[in-house]
Amino acid sequence: MTDDAPSTDRRPLRVLLASPRGYCAGVERAIQIVEAALETSDDPVYVRHEIVHNRHVVEELEAKGAVFVDEIADVPDGARVIFSAHGVARAVVDETEGRHLQYLDATCPLVNKVHAEAASRVRQGYHVILIGHAGHPEVEGTLGQVPKGAITLVQSVADAEAVTVPDPGRVAYTTQTTLSVDDTTAIIATLQSRFPALAAPAKADICYATTNRQDAVKAIASRCDAIMVIGAPNSSNSRRLVEVAAAAGCKRAVLIERASDIAWDSLDRVSTVGITAGASAPEVLVQEVIEALGRRFAVTVENVVVREENVVFSLPRALAV
Repeated sequence: MTDDAPSTDRRPLRVLLASPRGYCAGVERAIQIVEAALETSDDPVYVRHEIVHNRHVVEELEAKGAVFVDEIADVPDGARVIFSAHGVARAVVDETEGRHLQYLDATCPLVNKVHAEAASRVRQGYHVILIGHAGHPEVEGTLGQVPKGAITLVQSVADAEAVTVPDPGRVAYTTQTTLSVDDTTAIIATLQSRFPALAAPAKADICYATTNRQDAVKAIASRCDAIMVIGAPNSSNSRRLVEVAAAAGCKRAVLIERASDIAWDSLDRVSTVGITAGASAPEVLVQEVIEALGRRFAVTVENVVVREENVVFSLPRALAV
């Protein structure tokens, strides 16, 4: 049976639709920057790395003329380049300026906040512990804000129990913005027990959107037989939603990129399915999944709203109307 195969005996399926879900303000801003740059230029616009972690979004922007590259070295002389929402190391900015390339910075303002905190703490003589996932672009960008060795990356409670610092009296922490709130709380507690003088950010670094989406998943998890998180496999916040759902009581939580990824056999004995989307996933993919379910089941949708979001980030001055 294919996704579009009709059913003559559709059984009931309740869908709990978590809210907030999908795009956050930082993702909205990054996409708007690329679209505005394309509208104001007849020349190709280059983007270093995926602007956000979602293949659907990247392909839509490619269709409009954006050219995605891996490194600044791949950008032709005289071209315009955009940095992704995840942020970049200082060396990337230096390389771009050294080649006299025009650039727009689509880094999420909340990631820039982490960058600024890390750099400020290092200038004040602190050793910084960064809680995050190795290899993630946001982490690479934060590590690249300060001299090598000034930040130590910690990924787990076990890491926090083993980490050493030059001076336990001058240590601070910061975090990636897209982590599990509960996991990060446990890591911070371990660090605080080991380093009583540990300096904390003035405001939590895990962003409002990550927190809200995790709270929304927690609100539906115990009511669901299965949960589908719509997002890319390289999206940290989407992967955390799967983990949060499982920890909150729904062991059949899976990550899918779009409706074509649904494992229909897994829904054979499901009466209630939860749906949410990572902060880089557009609402069109959520509706695509609901429509696909509706072709096989008699679907009823219940919106579960944990809180409203009204955050908006302004565009760079170079693009502001």
